[in-house]
Amino acid sequence: MTSHDEGRADEEPPGPNVPAPGAEPGAARRGPAWLIVGVVAATLLICCCSAVVGLVLSWSAGLLGSR
Repeated sequence: MTSHDEGRADEEPPGPNVPAPGAEPGAARRGPAWLIVGVVAATLLICCCSAVVGLVLSWSAGLLGSR
């Protein structure tokens, strides 16, 4: 590294995905990964529940019965 690069490293704060000194490896990614998994799981739950509610309403209205 040049002296210019060394001075620049001291000026810039670490980014959001840089773990704190002494933190275990991968600690910076663990939070967002679980957040994404939680959002996907909640989305699937909402979609499945709304599909079941739609089928129940259609069946109760007689739209799924044989004629």
